[in-house]
Amino acid sequence: QVQLVESGGGLVQPGGSLSVSCAASGSRFSINVMGWYRQAPGNQRELVATITRGGSTNYADSVKGRFTISRDNAKNTVYLQMNSLKPEDTAVYYCNARTLVANKWGQGTQVTVSS
Repeated sequence: QVQLVESGGGLVQPGGSLSVSCAASGSRFSINVMGWYRQAPGNQRELVATITRGGSTNYADSVKGRFTISRDNAKNTVYLQMNSLKPEDTAVYYCNARTLVANKWGQGTQVTVSS
């Protein structure tokens, strides 16, 4: 019954910043890990960043130092602050939530980095 609603995608110029968020609702089990993945046309979906309930984070090498993932457990919301964006960051960004019994994906939000 978990539903993920993403927001904040859009168009941004190279070097700019953008923040996306994802709110989870309806989970019968605690959401252990939330994260962001992305998929560009013709590519496989790849990890961007994840965060546990305790705040442990994991980032793809390609975004380290530029992106910051955070989480508000009370709101069951995960955020991704994206700075110094590059055209290579252009993709559909998918929110992900993992519980003991399920792995849920959001619908995705388009992030386009272009001048």
